[in-house]
Amino acid sequence: MENISNKPLSAIISDVADRYWQRMNEAWPELANELTEDQAQELYRIMGLSDFIAEQLCRHPDWVLPLFNGELENLSRQEFDKDLHELLSDSSGEDEVKALLRRYRNRQMVRLAWRDFFSYTSLENSLLDLSALAEALIISARDWLYIQMCKQYGTPIDAEGNPQPLIILGMGKLGGRELNFSSDIDLIFTFPEHGETQGARRAIDNQQFFIRMGQRLVNLLHQVTVDGFVYRVDMRLRPYGDSGPLVVSFSGLEDYYQEQGRDWERYAMVKARALGPWTAHSDELHSMLRPFVYRRYIDFSAIESLRKMKQLITQEVRRRKLTDNIKLGAGGIREVEFVVQSFQLIRGGQEPALRQQSLFAAIDTLYNLGQLEYLAVDELKQSYVLLRRVENLLQGIGDQQTQTLPDDGLNWYRLCHCMGMASEAELRTHIESSMSKIHRHFLDTVGGRIEDETADLWTQQLWIAYEDDDAQTLIKEQMIEDPALWPLLKSWRETVTNRSIGPRGRDTLDKLMPWLLNELTNLESPSSALASVTKVIDQILTRTTYLELLYENPGARQQLVSLCCASPWIASQLAKFPMLLDELIDPSQLYDTTSLDDYGSELRQYLLRVPEEDMEQQMEALRQFKLSQQLKIAAADVTGVLPVCQVSDHLTFLAEAIIEQVVMQAWQQVSKRHGTPAYLAEGVTGFAVIGYGKAGGIELGYSSDLDLVFLHNFSREKYPEQGETNGDRPIEVGHFYLKLAQRILHLFSTRTTSGELYEVDMRLRPSGSSGLLVSEIEYFGQYQREEAWTWEHQALVRARFMFGSNALSSRFSELRTQVLELPRERAKLAKEVRDMRTKMRSHLLKVKSGLFDLKQSAGGIADIEFIAQYLVLANTHEHKELSTWSDNLRIFGTLGELTLLSNADAEALIRAYLFLRDESHRLTLQQKPSELPVELVEEHANRVMEIYQNTLMQD
Repeated sequence: MENISNKPLSAIISDVADRYWQRMNEAWPELANELTEDQAQELYRIMGLSDFIAEQLCRHPDWVLPLFNGELENLSRQEFDKDLHELLSDSSGEDEVKALLRRYRNRQMVRLAWRDFFSYTSLENSLLDLSALAEALIISARDWLYIQMCKQYGTPIDAEGNPQPLIILGMGKLGGRELNFSSDIDLIFTFPEHGETQGARRAIDNQQFFIRMGQRLVNLLHQVTVDGFVYRVDMRLRPYGDSGPLVVSFSGLEDYYQEQGRDWERYAMVKARALGPWTAHSDELHSMLRPFVYRRYIDFSAIESLRKMKQLITQEVRRRKLTDNIKLGAGGIREVEFVVQSFQLIRGGQEPALRQQSLFAAIDTLYNLGQLEYLAVDELKQSYVLLRRVENLLQGIGDQQTQTLPDDGLNWYRLCHCMGMASEAELRTHIESSMSKIHRHFLDTVGGRIEDETADLWTQQLWIAYEDDDAQTLIKEQMIEDPALWPLLKSWRETVTNRSIGPRGRDTLDKLMPWLLNELTNLESPSSALASVTKVIDQILTRTTYLELLYENPGARQQLVSLCCASPWIASQLAKFPMLLDELIDPSQLYDTTSLDDYGSELRQYLLRVPEEDMEQQMEALRQFKLSQQLKIAAADVTGVLPVCQVSDHLTFLAEAIIEQVVMQAWQQVSKRHGTPAYLAEGVTGFAVIGYGKAGGIELGYSSDLDLVFLHNFSREKYPEQGETNGDRPIEVGHFYLKLAQRILHLFSTRTTSGELYEVDMRLRPSGSSGLLVSEIEYFGQYQREEAWTWEHQALVRARFMFGSNALSSRFSELRTQVLELPRERAKLAKEVRDMRTKMRSHLLKVKSGLFDLKQSAGGIADIEFIAQYLVLANTHEHKELSTWSDNLRIFGTLGELTLLSNADAEALIRAYLFLRDESHRLTLQQKPSELPVELVEEHANRVMEIYQNTLMQD
């Protein structure tokens, strides 16, 4: 590596160095007398190169002399652990420990960054040093905290009386001992055996002990104080992500990975390493995880999984409009990791030598095993080292977690100075060359090449034609009978010509359009297809990456055309949200709708891509997930892949997964400020979300809003001494839940670039719009029994528990059943239900003569729902099973089984209901009103009204 100690500084760096030098002189007046000329020169240089180092040294000038007296030249990684354990041994309070950890971290990071900037050590050693420091900080904090926890709660032991430790799995670059300068750390907490603590006044079970310890440990490392933080800690790689317990036992980990482990979790586990001194527990944990990560056979399925993961990263780069990203971009650091880890996953089951966390070691092993040629290994290593060094320097400048090349002159000068390059252009050339080599090897190994056909398409001539006669002749030669095609194409092209889309965009459009026209002209009505597709193209003309996506992916082009022709609603979604075009790349994925049970885990995986603390990106990610999943459901719907009767199931379970994440995000935000209600056990929210209407009845449509009611289980009578939260800014528990509810509504309703998440209607809560936003669950039950109107009981028939603990779910179910079981006078009930239906129809039915409103016309969806609700309210006191279901189909099934409806009537209502819902979905996708000619619905509607009359008029 080039020694930069004598290389002249540019003027722009010298200006920065001068400012810091002046500050240093003010903080340390004896500076000039204490240092040699060479030392002063080196200090001046480093302050010009790194704001982080300069700021820290201006605050702590006493660090400078020890650095020059051996700390820069000599480093023993074992010192970190020894120093920290000695430092913390006499500490008694967490605030003191936080300060000691942060000051030690900052001092050592100055040392490591300085060594890196001046090439005192190789990149590989620098990454090892950074990883060793992180491990020592984590383990020393863990060990100190374990002692404190055991004093407070007793020592956790197994059935045989053996003390149980907290084992920390370091993931990602920490696990591989390749941590970069300002990286966050991905951790998983686990412990060997269940049991209870021993030695304290009251025993608690081991899992509760370690969850509390884990929370405090994250706080020790993650919390920002006046001294900064130790590391940003990300715990989302644990089983079930944020919605799972913070700590699980070995057996819990094993069960999860055996039964639910995903491909991306296999990939993540390649780097997993138990931190701290190696013990028998470390051996046991790694032996347990190995069969999940490494298959006994050669596993080529890993390539497809990695390809999909890389595709997701590419989508994220596009969606976040990332440019100059040396980690995630094509040919970036992540692609080297994918190349190496693809071989590890494929062959690690048969080649034990490949089962290692270090990329450098793994790539050498691949060469020794003959899996990679010498040239490939050399190019990958050299390119990877260059990018990692640039990344480290970028982060060392300001202790910022970034992988994006600078957008300012100063930081380019700093990079060039340290890399020994004359200019930004020269360094960019080296970076681009390295990324090009990496991308080539990635495509050879994982990516799959895109073959660009070069056929001379007739549509190429059509796209560039300017004379009407020439264009019409071309069209006629292809025997296309569509007089509107050329005028429409010509008009649209003229509009595009006047748009400012830049040379790269125009060049890509000129390459794309012949292929797109080739797709369109094979259809029955090319002009109508063109009109639909160009609405999407209009929205991406200035987003060249999306034009390139369509040009490079024939499958995406085909899907764009077929879906736009099949559904104007899909076309409008693609036009509004171009990021959805990413979903079209792989048709097999597009039409493979997520299974109903997997929406929650898919969403948790999706959110892992976004930094946990970046709330704006988290909100955007929730919306993007909803849009992409809705697109998959709609695509499978219009093409008949998904039976129409299952569409609402998917849309409802998608909403349920989103509700869970919204509540958890809101909980984190509010509890971060105020703490959590003191009456709660660990990991419990005491909060519930009840779905009403279509959400409760599992009947959501593509544009449905959510009818929700919020409940909690706190009462002053039960918890008189625990009426506040336990944070730095405590508030009353009732006020906490109100803030939580407000935050949830904010997360749902905020309009980001991907629109609103859901429109939420809270008017079905006790006392409606004038009632509390969130109600105590027992008050909710009392209100329903004593104050609610009949229409509110009708609504309760369709109510369903959608989020919360099992205890709250059981209690809500009991209260709902109690209300539905109340004896009612049938004639009075029938009249009240009829009156409500008449009132609804007079207010909401606004349909022209000869047309049938699917919901409000006589014999429509509303009448079917009212029949179900009436029969449940009239009969549940004698047939408790009627309170089981909230969806109409199963209610009618139960009524038929109980002979409260004849089988013929039950089946007629089910058939009519399915027909009307199916037509509603279809009309939504066609962007048409929910109306049909009366004659198409007459048979179903007449039958429904016959049953309505027999049921509600007879009683």
